[in-house]
Amino acid sequence: MRLGQHRAALPREQRRRKALWRGMLAGLTAVAIVAGALVVVFGGAGALCSAREPVLVSVAAAVDVAPAVMEAAGRFNETKTSVGGRCVLVQVTEHPPATVLRTLIGDRAGVLRERPDGWIADSSAWIRLARQQGASALPAGESVVATSPLVFATRSSLAQRFTVGKTEMNWRMVFPSTVRGRLTPTTNEPDVVRVPDPSLAGAGIATVAAARDVVGTGPEADKALTAFVRWAQAGSAPDYRSMLTAIDDRAFWQRPVVIVPEQSVWQHNLRPSADPVVALHPREGTINLDYPYVVTATDPTVAEASTAFAGWLKGTEAQEIVRRAGFRSGDGAQGPISRGPQIPAAAPKTRSSVSAEDIDEALRAWSRLAPPTNILVLADTSKHMAEPLKGGDTTRISVALEAAEIGLQLFPESTHMGMWEFADGLGRIKDYQERVGLGPINEPESGQVVRRSRLAELTGTITAHPDRDSSLHDAILSGFREVSGEYREEMNNALLVITAGKDDGKGTSLAQLLDALKREWKPDKPVQVIVIAFGTGVDRDGLGRIAAATNGSLHEAKEPGEIIDVFLAALARRLCHPTCKPTP
Repeated sequence: MRLGQHRAALPREQRRRKALWRGMLAGLTAVAIVAGALVVVFGGAGALCSAREPVLVSVAAAVDVAPAVMEAAGRFNETKTSVGGRCVLVQVTEHPPATVLRTLIGDRAGVLRERPDGWIADSSAWIRLARQQGASALPAGESVVATSPLVFATRSSLAQRFTVGKTEMNWRMVFPSTVRGRLTPTTNEPDVVRVPDPSLAGAGIATVAAARDVVGTGPEADKALTAFVRWAQAGSAPDYRSMLTAIDDRAFWQRPVVIVPEQSVWQHNLRPSADPVVALHPREGTINLDYPYVVTATDPTVAEASTAFAGWLKGTEAQEIVRRAGFRSGDGAQGPISRGPQIPAAAPKTRSSVSAEDIDEALRAWSRLAPPTNILVLADTSKHMAEPLKGGDTTRISVALEAAEIGLQLFPESTHMGMWEFADGLGRIKDYQERVGLGPINEPESGQVVRRSRLAELTGTITAHPDRDSSLHDAILSGFREVSGEYREEMNNALLVITAGKDDGKGTSLAQLLDALKREWKPDKPVQVIVIAFGTGVDRDGLGRIAAATNGSLHEAKEPGEIIDVFLAALARRLCHPTCKPTP
């Protein structure tokens, strides 16, 4: 059924289900059906609806707010609210916002069995995204049921330690320590700040927006945001419950902090603990999550009934239920009832510089940066890489491999990676040798050693060949064709070339390479060539044209530590892909 069309009659399955519900309602004062994540609430309105078939309204609610809305639905069902002479009964189901969104925009995978009649997400960003992606018929004017500010949450003992160390929570903590100018965090600050997965949770979306707001715009800001996304991916969690549970796990992180809605801290602390979780406000101000109700019903009568429930949720009785569940009121003016000592008494300062548009753009940025990478690394082992760098004893190959070892840590477990080394005459037929075949980085190519471990080992064992020329152009063309042949739709596909930046002219010419790349590069299946050149005497013009032909980029590095900036700058080009300007 297309959005915006009205149903002339109910489908057979829905008529059968409603007949079954009428039979159940006739003899019950309260009905609760629990099936996995599904809870249906009818309250005590069974007798009220026995004379005529009720109007049944199904509401999908975000996981954290669903219990409060279920209780509110039970109260609403006892109010005898009617539409067109028929009483209204509301059922509430617990569903992640992403699942509801996919349902509303007409996706086929990962969707609900039936379209809901009302939707309460954990951020208005989901509703705006649904409209942008095809659910344009959703009515405007959604009402906010509850609010909850984002907080930095940690164990009480750690919070005291941070206070003694004069460490205030701040949004820059979401970035890896390298972005903040040091290799590792200090002992007076968190060693990890975990973020909810922005593709699943509103708090994650808002955190991306706050991170973007902190660093601003421009090339350096894009690199910092890219570092944040890479860091966040490694420690993101699908929901707030599992994030807060992880705070108590002391097996790996020693000073963990998570970013969650204030209400989830309240909920977590319902279980007694000798070291409860406390909520801390970021010093720059926070972002308030809203929980908006939008009517999604396509049947006019059901839509009217859904609207009636939405309006009732803004009333005094419903708002009291919401506040007793640890939320702040829909307008944000009233705090949680019985908040407990772990929730700050003072309302947090809001970060007013983050607008709804900023949050939407942050979500788009995450969607560009987060997809995994399918990447083949070409390592130049020609005589040029055996040359010393900066007039000292350190060779280009040693600096390049040290850099590659650092860069390898930036790629998450979802990465597909392979590695070739190249020099003239290195292979029996081609001028390259496959050292690790392209594939999942956390799986072995053969035997027991996973690719990541094999790649890390190679960064310490590969050596340059002082007697072999460079076959740079041949290797780039072969590598480009390899990635194109192994192209993965769900990933960013790239060829990473680590080189001294010279070709000795024994094979494919620059003109031939550029012609082949322009003919074979496909805008619907783009493979980027990213070149990292070490040392002086680099053919910047030729390499720049090679990168530009694939909307890739050229970077020069002289020190191992520069590799972090180089990788991040290359990955940050996803923010503008496929309209990036050539790198200078």
